[in-house]
Amino acid sequence: MKNILIIGGGVIGLSVAEASAAAGHEVTVLERQPEERDGCSYGNAGMVVPSHFIPLAAPGMVALGLKWMWNPESPFYIQPRLSWDLLTWGVRFWRSATAAHVAKAKSILRDLGFASRARFDELAGDANEFGLVRRGLLMLCKEQKSLDEEAHIAEQARELGIPAEVHDAAGTAALDPGVRMNICGSVYFPRDAHLSPGLFMQFLQQQIRARNGRLVFGVEVTGFVRNGKQIAAVKTPHGEYSADEIVIAGGSWSPLVARELGLKIPLQPGKGYSLTLPNPKRLPQLCSLCCEARLAVTPMGSSLRFGGTMEMSGLNETINARRVMGVIRGATTFFPEFTAEDFAEIKPWCGLRPCSPDGLPYIGRTARLQNLVVATGHAMMGLSLAPVTGQLVRQIVDGERPCVDLAFLSPDRFG
Repeated sequence: MKNILIIGGGVIGLSVAEASAAAGHEVTVLERQPEERDGCSYGNAGMVVPSHFIPLAAPGMVALGLKWMWNPESPFYIQPRLSWDLLTWGVRFWRSATAAHVAKAKSILRDLGFASRARFDELAGDANEFGLVRRGLLMLCKEQKSLDEEAHIAEQARELGIPAEVHDAAGTAALDPGVRMNICGSVYFPRDAHLSPGLFMQFLQQQIRARNGRLVFGVEVTGFVRNGKQIAAVKTPHGEYSADEIVIAGGSWSPLVARELGLKIPLQPGKGYSLTLPNPKRLPQLCSLCCEARLAVTPMGSSLRFGGTMEMSGLNETINARRVMGVIRGATTFFPEFTAEDFAEIKPWCGLRPCSPDGLPYIGRTARLQNLVVATGHAMMGLSLAPVTGQLVRQIVDGERPCVDLAFLSPDRFG
């Protein structure tokens, strides 16, 4: 048994803690925010998506980003500012956005996605306390050009062993007849699923506490005590915490923590927004992604969540009203039974996704420190890949062979 200290109480940190506690380890989670928080792990789209095997850094994304970035209501926006970290991140993203990188990454993301999907089934069990719905996902397309592009991705998916079906508008309506969609067609991924993020976070906390794990909220890491290539203790304003293994799983704040150890983990916070209708006039049965608007739509019990956009504005959690309007515009365009008035009294949410320059997470040890593991940089895939990340970190600290090849996920890969 080891004493494992996890820095970060989001979905990645809690999944690491759950997997480690289930294996008999003693775990402590340090979370900078208070227990009653509403961060990125809570307001996201709640999608479990093995279908997402193409990384964010892919051919065409740079040109698309340049096209969108000048429109504050577009799916992608960079707040103009002087930032060396943003500039170097952008150069690395540009270098990674190649067909060769996608070819290398897609089998890794597929393996991570399938392993995580299987673990969600195990965690849900018969009780299914977090509302896991296994009905698949629709990629909705308004324009034929988009549908053709998605159909090509569906073909690649099938080559990877990921089931995918292409449907016209009538076929899509037959899959989810309870809501009217303004589309020309869709791609259906039957192995995808969705859940309620808040319930999943609650479930993970309960599992950790049931195994005597400690969840310490409102405590920020301020430094470390080092002993050669070992971390002897973690410093906080409330004292020091010692452990056999340290895990950095702080989401978008991970680079600040790593900097205290002299480590560089290139990340940019990608702000996403969501609006949740508690009693929508129509409730789809399937979750969906609206391709042209880059909008996620997820039924969660009796409520319906619309979420999207990628805003690069640093560690900034303020709400930009123009970005919110972009979400509403996308929702009403794809689902014409909804109007802007339906969202008038809905409080918008935002959260920061930790985005690596190559669209792959950081999972693994760093060469500089023997008892440190990094688990961050999952971008929009944090919830979807959380269970497998927890399994991988547990395997790493136990010296086992990881269930997924981690060669391309090293936290040292950018030097």
